[in-house]
Amino acid sequence: MGMTITEKILAAHAGKDTVCAGEIIAAKVDIALGNDITAPIAIREFEQLGVDKVFDPTRIALVPDHFCPNKDIKSAQQAKILRDFSAKYGITHYYDVGEMGVEHALLPEQGVVTSGDLVIGADSHTCTYGALGAFSTGVGSTDLAAAIATGEVWLRVPEAIKFVYKGTLQKYVTAKDLILYTIGDIGVDGALYKTMELTGPVIDRLPMSGRLTMANMAIEAGGKNGIIVPDSVTKEFVEPRSERSPRYFTSDPSASYCMVKEYDVTDMELQVAFPHLPENTRPVSQAGDVRIDQVIIGSCTNGLLDDLRLAASVLKGRRVAKGVRLIVIPATQTIYRQAMHEGLFDIFLDAGAAISTPTCGPCLGGHMGILAEGERAVATTNRNFVGRMGHPKSEVYLSGVPVAAASAVTGKISSPAEL
Repeated sequence: MGMTITEKILAAHAGKDTVCAGEIIAAKVDIALGNDITAPIAIREFEQLGVDKVFDPTRIALVPDHFCPNKDIKSAQQAKILRDFSAKYGITHYYDVGEMGVEHALLPEQGVVTSGDLVIGADSHTCTYGALGAFSTGVGSTDLAAAIATGEVWLRVPEAIKFVYKGTLQKYVTAKDLILYTIGDIGVDGALYKTMELTGPVIDRLPMSGRLTMANMAIEAGGKNGIIVPDSVTKEFVEPRSERSPRYFTSDPSASYCMVKEYDVTDMELQVAFPHLPENTRPVSQAGDVRIDQVIIGSCTNGLLDDLRLAASVLKGRRVAKGVRLIVIPATQTIYRQAMHEGLFDIFLDAGAAISTPTCGPCLGGHMGILAEGERAVATTNRNFVGRMGHPKSEVYLSGVPVAAASAVTGKISSPAEL
């Protein structure tokens, strides 16, 4: 019996020839990641271990991105813990304000993570790096503390579901619609502790930005990891920037899957996930008359340069509806600069948008766009749980960039075709 790409990566990092689903392994990590919410807990646990050094200061990444620039004294104290720890132990990949970005966009961009890696992060959306052909998954802060000290993590090898996407995408339908549709089909626990292996001709044609979006939201289906077998698109992305030599794994034709799901996406519409679960999806044509107060374009899911270009293409020459707040958040400093040089900021500002420094901010109800009681937002973020973006009686509707941009113009959930 052959192995999946996930099993091969885990076997390589466990020093084994083979592994199988259900097996418990101890594996060496390539990168251990923490942010300003989760890393302070891990640092406290690390200090209680009584060790005097980290396993490798070049293999730890600390990114204060959730409440940065700091919104209050508490968040400033959290960020200071990361800053002091990084200085004490010489952490190579510490990114402060002015160089940091949303962690799951920043690490691929900077080449800190690469194909074939095993990456753990005390953040659930660490699964994003599966787009590069890496095994990446979220862990608890105590697991992160142990990895910072030892360079290892224990894992149960997940079963795998293969998702095969066929057909041709309609205009404005993006990777975000693919993953929202998938979550709507299988549910938020449909891939619980399983690998979501994303395949098929539609995936082959996706740019890296779209692949990152899809892998990012594997966790919204309960997945242990999302992953895409590397190809020429992967190599074109990772090889000019990777700090370490990428390793390209693939799935064997005889690999075992607990389920195979096939989708013909030719007739798929733009998708919207209604409150309060990412699985509560419906086509935008069935959204009805949902008036909104705010639109967020950004996050680790949809804050990349391709996303901003797409938003600008919808917004160009148009104005945000009266009474609607449009907030655009480039995911990294590099993306921010490039979008500015391309004139995208002029389009956003002319439309009446506010442009934020890179931050997770409103995605988790942090800052830069908190909702009041009764307010509704369309967001290109990844979660719409009760109170996720602010008041418990506010509502978040998840969509791709085209729907978000169009909705900002009309003042209600809309397709770009309505403009």
